[in-house]
Amino acid sequence: MKNFFENVPSRVAFLLGLLGAIAVAAVVGFVVLLVVVLGDGSSAKTAKTTTPTAAAPAAAGQPSAPTAITLADVSKDEHLRGDKNADVTIVEFSDLECPFCKQFHGTLQQVMADYDGQVNWVYRHFPLASLHPKAAKEAEATECAAELGGNDAFWKYVDRLFEITPANNGLDPAQLPEIAAYIGLDKTKFQSCLDSGKYTAAINDAVTAATAAGGRGTPYSIIVAGDQKVPVSGAVPYAQLKQMIDSVL
Repeated sequence: MKNFFENVPSRVAFLLGLLGAIAVAAVVGFVVLLVVVLGDGSSAKTAKTTTPTAAAPAAAGQPSAPTAITLADVSKDEHLRGDKNADVTIVEFSDLECPFCKQFHGTLQQVMADYDGQVNWVYRHFPLASLHPKAAKEAEATECAAELGGNDAFWKYVDRLFEITPANNGLDPAQLPEIAAYIGLDKTKFQSCLDSGKYTAAINDAVTAATAAGGRGTPYSIIVAGDQKVPVSGAVPYAQLKQMIDSVL
């Protein structure tokens, strides 16, 4: 090879050297480009498989949290238990056939005993027709009790109904006038009131109001202290509810 280049004219040797350099540069450039392309492809693949999912939509079936609580003021005609001038009001939206409402009813009874004079309890209807078809008529029954015996009769009726119902739409409708008689009301007048359907529209309106207040299930409550409104979803344990009450007192 050495003899070959010695016998080749200098001009030809120069051209051969130049062509060789170009060929080497081309090969090197191709290798570099290939590495870059393969590297980019690998990076793209990695990025695709490690994309964060934090911004994914909420799971289907999860209700959206209400942006505001539209809660009607407590009126003088409300079903209120306790001192009307108490510093804290618990507004409860309840379904008389809901097993969790049955459980939470006892919790609120304990609150009333422990916070006598400090907390009052307002009961508002929220029968869930799709789950408990009997609950709406039972709500009407409590209103008939209130019509015949006033606020005390309303609470006695609710207490007794929760005491005897097996919940989950299990109460025999024939028990409604029996409960009225048990708390001292005229059974005939009560049955006439219940059969009239005079409170059907009011119960429907109460469901609409419960939904507007943020209710998506029962029990749903709102602790009210001045301008503060603290929503309580579900039958929370007494200790947890106590902490919430204490935080606004």
